[in-house]
Amino acid sequence: MSTYVWGPTFDEMLNPNTINPEIREKAKKAMVESPLDPINLFNINWYDNDGKLCYMVIPKELTGVKANIVVMYGKHFPTGSHKVGATYSVTMEKQLNGEITPGEDTIVFPSTGNYAIGGSWTGPRMGYDTKVILPELMSKERFEKITAYGAEYIKTPGCESSVKEIYDKCWELRGESKKNKILNQFEVMGNYMFHYHVTGNSMDKVLHELAEKGIGKGRASALISAMGSSGSIASGDRLKELYPETKIVGLEPIQCPTIFNNGYGDHDIQGIGDKHVTWIHNVMNMDSIMCIDDMECKKMLQVMTDPVGKEFLINHLNISEEDVEMLSSIFGISGVCNLLGAIKTAKYYDMNEDDVIFTLCTDAIDRYHSVMKDLDEMFSPLNETECHVRYNSIMNVKMDYIEEGTYKNRKRWHNLKYYTWVEQQGKTVKELNDQRKQTYWIELRKKIKDIDSKLKEVRGY
Repeated sequence: MSTYVWGPTFDEMLNPNTINPEIREKAKKAMVESPLDPINLFNINWYDNDGKLCYMVIPKELTGVKANIVVMYGKHFPTGSHKVGATYSVTMEKQLNGEITPGEDTIVFPSTGNYAIGGSWTGPRMGYDTKVILPELMSKERFEKITAYGAEYIKTPGCESSVKEIYDKCWELRGESKKNKILNQFEVMGNYMFHYHVTGNSMDKVLHELAEKGIGKGRASALISAMGSSGSIASGDRLKELYPETKIVGLEPIQCPTIFNNGYGDHDIQGIGDKHVTWIHNVMNMDSIMCIDDMECKKMLQVMTDPVGKEFLINHLNISEEDVEMLSSIFGISGVCNLLGAIKTAKYYDMNEDDVIFTLCTDAIDRYHSVMKDLDEMFSPLNETECHVRYNSIMNVKMDYIEEGTYKNRKRWHNLKYYTWVEQQGKTVKELNDQRKQTYWIELRKKIKDIDSKLKEVRGY
């Protein structure tokens, strides 16, 4: 008989204070003492162990804009990335629907980064033999984490943007055995629902905290997110629902501008820019697309995390040591991309002190030490002069590669889904056409309450 492991509901991930107090205390203790214990499923939320929401208002000395840029950071999630929330939500929904069974099925997480790491943690914790698919050129730290969490990885050819090769491997695994169940973050709506409900509403809580401190006016002006699976950007759907003036701004690498101009190419903003429009992306609700240079993201990450760079931020930008240490601990490459996109948004839309712009740090520097070492070999180790050059050239964000979401452009962005999802992955034209209307997404979001009710029933509490 199969043994099922159940974790939190969507509402409990949003409001961990509603979790059974005994379970919650065990989970908080396990986060420190036993990070591989399945009880850590109840640590999937946007709070740290002290009960504080995980966000930072980025110092304006760094951003150079009047608007308030707020990053939600994922380092306190199990695995150190909020992507574990998506892997759990997808696995939980599939298990709840009877589509996968622990001890019988092997679950497969196709990914270009943190979803793979999240799946390598979630799958074994929930009793599944677990495989993850990851491009061979991803950072070596990612593969090390996957092995440490108890999963098997499969390397596919290429780099961050080589998703077609991942999908081909998925079809191969399906053909090998019916027991190989693909939990595709780019397709499965549990990913969308996690970020719409948990991340979006957590941002709303932050808004109210900030307003009480005199920061902003208690309304969201923008949500900025680079698209990998397009899960995180779903939080913008919730913010726009609450505050209709919210701008949802998507980001892509300049080196792979798929939505921006049907472009393609290799890049190294690990976790985003995958040469297609994902099935779970409500692209008809996006207000603009902007592109960011991958090398600028890596170079600025080094300034924010290298000892020489940190000294520069303290001594020349007058950022406090406390803030510099926080910045160095929460940012990864895609986080810097999101920050640059937020600055670009503030400038483009003429935002000021009343505006609050949200974005996310998906992961942190622990996944990129090898990438920073490569930068040293490519450009020589960082020095103070180079810090000045990078700050002045990168943080003075250029206003290029911006396209607004007119209805015509949104339809064009949406139509790109056809070539991946209808021609290659078996979706129907009717399903694709249905996604053009916001009623499709509204009906989808209504399922969250039903999923929570069903989960409570099977858990027995």
